[in-house]
Amino acid sequence: MSEEILNKVASSSLISIDLEEYYPKGEIVLFDLKPLLFMELILKEKEFRAALQQIDWSKYQDKIVVLTCSADAIIPVWAYMLVTSYLQPIATDIIVGDEKSAASQIVLKRINELNPDDYLDKRIVIKGCGDLQIDSSAYAEITKILVPVVKSIMYGEPCSTVPVYKKK
Repeated sequence: MSEEILNKVASSSLISIDLEEYYPKGEIVLFDLKPLLFMELILKEKEFRAALQQIDWSKYQDKIVVLTCSADAIIPVWAYMLVTSYLQPIATDIIVGDEKSAASQIVLKRINELNPDDYLDKRIVIKGCGDLQIDSSAYAEITKILVPVVKSIMYGEPCSTVPVYKKK
């Protein structure tokens, strides 16, 4: 007589959240302001606006664009706003920073789009040990969002977790 093996993890009420699912899937490209500057150092408004009008914006279609300036120049805030106004209709996302921080910023933005009420009184496992390097700030951010509403938060895999938070 064989005994049926039960998967207690699969039948539990645990909800697993994999932060890798929040990682950007699209191509990330850099938009450097440096070549648009006078002598690659000074932003002159009239020339900057003219240079933007000459750009083939279609190459940014459906891409995640990171706005940066590799020159050691003072860039006014409106310059990033102006470039964003060209990119917004065509890019999937626009980030100001560097390529390294872009993925982390996108993960954080997607976490903040979560509806905490969807996890009301649930037991949550935040998946760890994935293939992608997820910044610690993402784990802190999802914890901050979920603590007010969940029963518990654990880190790891459903079969082997580290308790992080339990509602009193």
